[in-house]
Order: sequence, then C-alpha cells, then structure tokens
Amino acid sequence: MPSAAGPVAVAAPAAKPATSPAVEISPELYPSDEDVPYEAEILREPFKLKGWWRYLVARASAPFHKRVIIYERALRALPGSYKLWHAYLRERLDHARPHPIDHKVYSSLNNTFERALATMHKMPRIWVLYLTSLLDQRLLTRSRRAFDRALRALPVTQHDRIWPLYLRLASLPACPVETSLRVFRRYLQFDPSHAEDFINFLITANRWQEAAERLASVLNDDGFRSMKGKTRHQLWLELCEILTKHADEVAGLKVDAILRGGIRKFTDEVGKLWTSLADYYVRRGLFEKARDVFEEGVSSVVTVKEFSVVFEAYTQFEQSMLAAKLEAADEEGDDDEQEGGGRKNGMEKLSKKFLEGFWLNAEDDTDLRLARFEWLLERRPELLSSVLLRQNPHNVEEWHRRVKLFEKDPARQVATYVEAVKTVDPMKAVGKPHTLWVAFAKMYEKHNRLDSAEDIFKRATQVNYKAVDHLASIWCEWAEMELRHNNFDTAIELMRQATAEPSVEVKRRAAAEGNEPVQMKVHKSLKLWSFYVDLEESLGTLESTCAVYERILDLRIATPQIILNYAFLLEEHKYFEDAFKVYERGVKIFKYPHVKTIWVTYLSRFVQRYQRSKIERARELFNEAVQQAPPEEKKPIYLQWAKFEEDYGLAKRAMNVYDEAVRAVPASERMAMYEIYIARAAELFGVPRTRQIYEQAIESGLPDRDVLTMCMKFAELERSLGEIDRSRAIYVHASNYADPNTHSDFWKKWNEFEIQHGNEDTFREMLRIKRTVAASRSQTHFILPEYLMQRDQRLNLDEAVDTLTRAGVPQDEMAALERQLAPEPSTAPAAATSTAATTANRMMNFVSAGVEAQAESSRQQAGNNEDIELPDESDDEEADVQIAERTVPAAVFGELGKRAAENSEESSGAQENEQLGALERIKRRRQ
Repeated sequence: MPSAAGPVAVAAPAAKPATSPAVEISPELYPSDEDVPYEAEILREPFKLKGWWRYLVARASAPFHKRVIIYERALRALPGSYKLWHAYLRERLDHARPHPIDHKVYSSLNNTFERALATMHKMPRIWVLYLTSLLDQRLLTRSRRAFDRALRALPVTQHDRIWPLYLRLASLPACPVETSLRVFRRYLQFDPSHAEDFINFLITANRWQEAAERLASVLNDDGFRSMKGKTRHQLWLELCEILTKHADEVAGLKVDAILRGGIRKFTDEVGKLWTSLADYYVRRGLFEKARDVFEEGVSSVVTVKEFSVVFEAYTQFEQSMLAAKLEAADEEGDDDEQEGGGRKNGMEKLSKKFLEGFWLNAEDDTDLRLARFEWLLERRPELLSSVLLRQNPHNVEEWHRRVKLFEKDPARQVATYVEAVKTVDPMKAVGKPHTLWVAFAKMYEKHNRLDSAEDIFKRATQVNYKAVDHLASIWCEWAEMELRHNNFDTAIELMRQATAEPSVEVKRRAAAEGNEPVQMKVHKSLKLWSFYVDLEESLGTLESTCAVYERILDLRIATPQIILNYAFLLEEHKYFEDAFKVYERGVKIFKYPHVKTIWVTYLSRFVQRYQRSKIERARELFNEAVQQAPPEEKKPIYLQWAKFEEDYGLAKRAMNVYDEAVRAVPASERMAMYEIYIARAAELFGVPRTRQIYEQAIESGLPDRDVLTMCMKFAELERSLGEIDRSRAIYVHASNYADPNTHSDFWKKWNEFEIQHGNEDTFREMLRIKRTVAASRSQTHFILPEYLMQRDQRLNLDEAVDTLTRAGVPQDEMAALERQLAPEPSTAPAAATSTAATTANRMMNFVSAGVEAQAESSRQQAGNNEDIELPDESDDEEADVQIAERTVPAAVFGELGKRAAENSEESSGAQENEQLGALERIKRRRQ
C-alpha cells in the first residue's frame, strides 16, 4: 500500500492530454523515495498536524520551493494551524530578507501574510511579524492601514504589542506630520502616561503651540509622574523655554501667569524662571516690561546663586540694549543722509512740532541707557545685601555691612538703621542686637547731634533684649558718650539710674504678666556695677566708692577681682584694717579655685604690713589658708608660710612647716617639696640635719623612681662627708628599686663608687646584688650548675680587672702590692693555707682598699657581714700609718653655723685632701 501511494500521487500530471499546455516542473519538486513514507502517512491522516510537521522536519534541508509546496499542501488541509502559519511566515521572511525591498518576493510575502491573517487575525505575533515587515519595506500607507486593522482585530489588552511599532511608524521622517500627530493622539488615549514622548515629538516637529499646551496640562495634573524621571521643576523650565524662545508662535496661553505660578511654587530655584519671563517680554518687544521683571526678580530672590543668575541676565540685557541703540543710531544717521525729509507724513511732522525739545521725545536716549547700565552695576552690593537680609532679616552683622555701603550718604544710613531696629527681633537675632542701637547713636554723635543720640539710647533702654548684658552695654555706652563730652555728673546719674532696683509694685506687675523683661534684672549686672565703681573711683569720693562696693557685696555679684580692687582702694588710703576685713569677707564668700588669688594677696599684704609685730595672727591666717586649700593648691601657701617663718619667725618652725608640707601636698609634688625642704634645712642647720629628711623621704612612700633619685642624692651626700660605709649601705638599699635593664645610670654610679672607694669584696658584693636584682625582676629563672656559676664568677672578676685597668692602675704595680700583702712563710700552716687559698681566689692585679685579707674563719661567719676583722700582721704596721686630718666642710654647719663662726675667731687653715683611694692608702702603709 505505501509503495503504491507514491506512483498514484505523481501519476495525475502524466495523465493529462498531450495537447494541453504543460508547466515545466523541476524534478527536485517531485517526491523522492525518501518522501514516500511521509506521503503515505499524510494520505492516511491528512488533517493531523503531527504528520505534516514530521514531514517538514525531515525535509529541513530540502530546497525552499519544495518546502513551500509542502507548507501550502499542509495549510490547505489545516488552515487554522498557528504553528504551521508561524513557521511558514518566518521561513518566507528569512528567504526574502537578503533581497531588495522592491523584489517580487516581498509581494508574495505580503500576500502570504494577508492569507494568514484571514484565519490568524487574533494572533498578535502574526500581526507583529507582518507590521515589522511592512515597516522594513517602508510601505507607509499599507502599514498605517495594517496597524489600524490590527488594533481593531486584537483585544485592547494586547494593544501594547502593537503601539510601539505604530509609534515607530509615526516617528519615521517620511511619515507626514499630521499622520504622526493623529497616531500620537490616539496613543495618548490608550496610555496617557507617555505624554512626554508626544511632547518631545511636538518639539521635534516644531509644533510649539500644542507642545506648550500639552506641557501646561501635564504641569496642571497633580497626579502626573514622569516616565523619564524628570522633576516638575525641569518640566517648568522646558515650558519656560518654549514660551520665551517661541513667544510669537504660542498664543492662547497666559505666559505671565504661568511663569509667575512656577516662581511661587519653586521658591528655591526661581532664577531661571525670572530670566525666562523677562526674555519673553524682550522677544515680544516690551523692553520696559522686561526691565520691570528683572527689577522684581533681583528684589525677590532669596539666594545668592539665584541672584547671580538674574543679575547676570539683567546686565546682559542692559548692555545689549545700549549696544543696539548705538548701532541703530549709526544706521539712522546713514539713512538720513540718503533719504530726504519728504518721506515723512504729516502726523510725524505734527508730533515733532508739538514735542520738540521735550526730553522724553528725544530719539537719542543713549546717555539714559548708559546711565541705567552704570547705576545697575553700582547697585550690585546693595542688591546682594538685600538678598542676604531676605534670607535672615535678623542678621545683625549683615545690617552693619549694609550701613557701610552708604558711608557717603548719611540719609540712607539713617534710613537703614531705622529699618534695622524695626526689623530685628532681639529674641531671634543672630549676633548682638544692641550694637545696632549703639552704632545708630554714635552716628548722630559723630554729626554733633547729641540730643538725637540721647533719644536713641533712651529708646534702646526700653527694648526687651534676650540677655541682660545687652541692656547693660546700652547703659555703659550711653554713659561713655556723656564722658566723652565731659558730662561727668550726667554719666554718674545714668549709672545710678541703671543700677536702681525696681520697686516692689513693678516686680509684682512683671511677675503677673509671666514674662520678666531684662529691665527687671539689669540692676544685678556686674558689667554695670564695674563701670559704676570705676566712675566713682575716678570722679567720686572715697565714701561714695565704698558705698558702691558695699552694694555690690550685698547683691552677691562680687568677683575676686572686685574684692581685690576694693582692698587695694582702702590700702591706697591707708585703711589697712578695713582692707584686711574686705579680704576676710572675700575668703568667706568664695571657694577654691576662685579664692586662691585672694588668699595669696591677703597673706602677702598682711606679712608686708605687720612683719614681726603680729606673728601669731599671721600664723593663724596661714593655718586657715592651708586648711581651706585643696591638696593641689597647698604648695605655694606652705612655701609662703615657710618664707615668713624664715624671715620673721623661727627656723625650727620653718622646718615644721616644710615637714607638714611634704605630707600635705599631692604625691606628684612631694618630690619637689622634699628637694626644697632639704635645701632649706642644709642652708639653715647644716648638711647633717638633712640625713633625717632623706630617711623620711625614702620611707614616705614616694614612687620608686623618686625613691631611687633620693637615695642617690643621699649616698652622694654621705660620700661627700666621708661616710663611705653609710653611702654603700644606701646604695644597697636603693638597689631594690633599680632594675639593671632600665636604671643603668644607678648601677654605673655605684660601679664608679666602688672603683673609687671599695675593694675586691665590696665590688664582688655589688655584682652579686646586681645579679640578684636582675634575676628577681626577670620573668624566667634558671637553676644553673655549679661549674656554670663559677664560670660566671670568673667572668665577673675579669670584668673588674678590666675596669681597674681602664681606671689607669698599672698591672705591675698592682701585682707587686698583692705580693707584699701576702703573709710570710713563718706563719702558721693553717694561716698559710688560708692565705694561699685566698690569694688563689683573689682576682689578679686587684688593688685592696686598705683592708688586709681576713682570716678564713672570720670570712665564714654568717652573722654580721658588716664587721671586718683586720689581720694580725697589720698590728705591727699600725704605728707607721699616718692618719690624715680633714676639716669639717662649712656646709655641715649650715647658715646658723656660719653666723656663729662670724663671732668667733677664725680657725686655722684646713688641709684640703680628697678621700684617699685604695692605691694611695697602700702606699702610705708601706711608708
């Protein structure tokens, strides 16, 4: 059956008579053997899409014309198949695309689309393919009609697929403007939110009238939201540009009202709107109206930026008007030479006859325009000041700057001051509003209008200022003006009036109103009272000045400086006790730190006045002062007290004061206080008196660094006094506070001390202590074997030898001295053994400090290591040792010792010898 289907299908054309005209068909179009199965399937089921689709897929590589025949056969059987139509149309589109648009293949394609739409008119994708093809072919009329058919055929919900293509058609340059306008108007009925696209098209098409109307309607619609993200201000600017640049082509719109509405709505960016409105009148030829708009603009903008925009446009306008007039005057001069007077009509002659000589009728107004331009440039600072004052009319400094603009015009200055004091609200003022009144009055004073200045001050004192100091400044400036004109009594009377306390009735009335003005508080102004008391001191009597001071104290508004000034005044007039009473009142009124200056001045003046006559009273004052002072403020008072005791009291009491001071001052100042204490004790009682103070300082709980410093000074003191053992003991005690890693200066000092005054044992002990301190302060401890400890000891001894060598002691001399100090062979065997062991262990070439090697038993004692037993053989040589005598230094006795020595006979000259070193002592012993 399938094999017979193929011949039957193709035998029909061959059965035609030979006489009929036959169309030549290409052999490729006939079914092949491979097509037989598909042909058989579609013969069995010709109305099933599956068979046709399999046939088309199998012949995907077949020639285009053969596939067209298959598509046509399939669509004849299935004319309502969207799948077949869509695939067929896409294939035909791909086949036609390489050809030019005037090729016949496009005509066949369009016919195919029309046949498809007969059944597929509800399918939007078919319409999209067809319309896109028509747009590519630039068939405008056919495209427009096809778009209309598509919009009528498809439901409204699918129109959004058609309109973008329709707008593309309307935007083509070849499309008539009227057609495009109608298309856009229809589209806005479908989607009004795209009004901006229509406006842009109207602007492109130079349809300014309709563009302005559409923009105005959009701006009037409060619910409009721009699809392109434009703000309403940008839309306003676009409308302004259309209205101004095309004023002659736009009619029916109230341009002035529209632009002024935008100005009222957009108050922060109105510069461009003002310039647009003025430009509109300029293009209409209404130049005076444009000038009025510019004046209104510069007088109403509130920001410097907008003012700059409007003023720049204004200056350009005036400059262009002047340039145009100059150019027109030149052209008119040339025309008058060429044309005769006969061309003028009778009306012009009559007008010239009646208006001749009148300045408004002058045709040449170049000077007027030039004067306008110059006047505009001169007014710029004033106009800019007005802008700043519109931003904040309560800016006091800006009002002052505005007054300076009219320095050459007193009348304008007066008018500005009057406007300023009326405008500025003291409660909202930025700056000091009273300075406006003061400057206003000084201006009248400058012009010798003293009565007007007094009136200004009088009115200024009635203003309710925000701060009391402002009203007080008004009163003081008023009084100073009277002083400048030598009205001294008037100035004092003004101060009495200003400081007078309001009556009870006035206070009750102000309290009832609930808003107490500054006039109720000005009588307690310290500024007023200070000025008042200065006037009284300069112009009044002592009694009146004291009365003012007492009034200040009664009002409890006094300051420490007021107290000092009051006391100084009484001291100048020799009222010392009254001055001290004022000091007493001051120290009772104020607390620290304000009372510090009062105490210092009180104590110094009291001591200066009475000296030795009232020592006990002075001590009581000092004691009271240090009791009231906090710890950080006690040091200067203690020093002043101690100085008083040294000068007029007892030195012992001075030491007690210092002793009390070191306990009372803060820890941060205790070290400095101890240094002063030690210095004064050494000067008054001699150096030995300082030992107790040093010990007290070391045990007083000072910080470790200060304790170390104090120990070093103490050790140096003992060394200077010849107390070597005491000095060494101090170094040993101080080693507990000295870390070798951080306090190298201490160990270097001790090392130098042992080199100069020590011996081998003391030097070894110093090294041992140093190692012990270093180990105790380190974070890691090691237990070393015995041989490592011995090696470390040998290294330390070698280090000591190197140190002595660097000190300048020859090795040969040191070795000889060591051999001389060795015991003789007749010594007992035990002693010889001990001496030999000691000599073996003793560091080579080390110089002894004048102490013989001790016996083995004495060195092994663990009780008191400070006791040193001299060897027996030294007893025979003691008779030969000559002990040098030294005089006691003068510093040991102190200042009191000096005073005693002045009354006694001069002592004999003392031999000046330094502390003998180890080498020198050995040489003396040998002698």
